[in-house]
Amino acid sequence: MQQKRTKGQSSFELLLTLSFGLAILLPVVVIAFIQVSNANTSLSSAESQQAASNLASVASVVGSEGVPAKVVTSINVPPGVSNIYVGNTTNGVGNLVIFVVESAAGPSYITEYVPVAVSGNLQGVTTPGTYLINISAQSSCPSNTAVSCVYMKAIT
Repeated sequence: MQQKRTKGQSSFELLLTLSFGLAILLPVVVIAFIQVSNANTSLSSAESQQAASNLASVASVVGSEGVPAKVVTSINVPPGVSNIYVGNTTNGVGNLVIFVVESAAGPSYITEYVPVAVSGNLQGVTTPGTYLINISAQSSCPSNTAVSCVYMKAIT
């Protein structure tokens, strides 16, 4: 009878030790997952900033050359981008390139200023990947024919 009691006690002690180990390890795993999620969001924001900067710099060059200047450039759209606006948040004529990056804390707006009037429609390029973008100087902007602008659209 004494031998069965010893086996039961050692099994209970092992179970208790493993439970304490698991109780300590579980919060560490949760914190690690949160940190990885934050790192992915930061990486998407940095890649979005790089893509917006590329579009803005090419648009500045095309705008300074004037009509009929045209350039095709490529951008890499990272995961987490839910929308891309050119000009303003309604894709009208403006001076911004705006990437909307979704995260657990909500949407983050990555903006880049363009010194020339820009407009365009890049809403179809929100899935992750590399896209070719046609950037051209226009004497009358498609979104507002009374204004000249640099127009951006994806090549499909």
